[in-house]
Amino acid sequence: MTNRYDCTECKESLFGQKYILKEENPYCIKCYEALFSNKCEVCHVLIGCTSKDLSYKDLHWHSECFLCIKCSRSLVDWPFCSKDDMLMCIECYSNEYSAKCHACLKTIMPGSKKMEHKGNSWHENCFSCNRCQQPIGTRCFVQKDVNNYCLPCYEKQFAQQCVHCKKPITTGGVNYRDQPWHKECFVCIGCKQQLAGQRFTSRDDFAYCLDCFCNLFAKKCAYCTTPISGLGGSKYISFEQRQWHNDCFNCKRCCVSLVGRGFLTCKDDILCPDCGKDI
Repeated sequence: MTNRYDCTECKESLFGQKYILKEENPYCIKCYEALFSNKCEVCHVLIGCTSKDLSYKDLHWHSECFLCIKCSRSLVDWPFCSKDDMLMCIECYSNEYSAKCHACLKTIMPGSKKMEHKGNSWHENCFSCNRCQQPIGTRCFVQKDVNNYCLPCYEKQFAQQCVHCKKPITTGGVNYRDQPWHKECFVCIGCKQQLAGQRFTSRDDFAYCLDCFCNLFAKKCAYCTTPISGLGGSKYISFEQRQWHNDCFNCKRCCVSLVGRGFLTCKDDILCPDCGKDI
């Protein structure tokens, strides 16, 4: 007498019937599909054992249901993209979501190299210098009037030349007496520190920082011996070839300020009238 060979789920005999083993347990086709088959995302019908089950991100389709959501083209054996779990062929996805090239206005296909700058996108070969027409790639470039230029072409066509070093100025230029300078070239003739953004003055067509100008040319205060710049509207007192800062023009004895008052002199000293009585 032969042993029974039944479906693990419904217990019906499998002799002479098609069945499927799962983890060494036999199932009739009906039970296997009910227990283990996946449901198609499109038609919501179970994908039977005799049908091809196509899966993507834990989702499943019949092969005849695996279509582009836009144009209904079959995606079987073709590259595709997804958006919010919706499948699309490359062409539909590109037309719907991919960036358009700023130069040729054609779609930049997914997977192709894209160049971006200030919110615009280009094909790699379309991102080129407006003058020499060579692709810019990852090289330095300058944008002028919505056109892009590689650095050599921009310098040849537009850049001013520094009056000091005679090289093109691409960024950070300074204009002094209608002449262009690099910021790093526009320096004090004395100490060589950069003058861009700093207060400075000039003498005999040379630019000086305030410290150098005062040390070289300013008169010295008769009291503190430091330079009197006279720049920026600062006031000073001058008397008989001598000069004082306003704050230094005080009585030698009582230290009262003599600015705007009468005073007396005693050799190199200045005195208020009260202290001068004893001379």
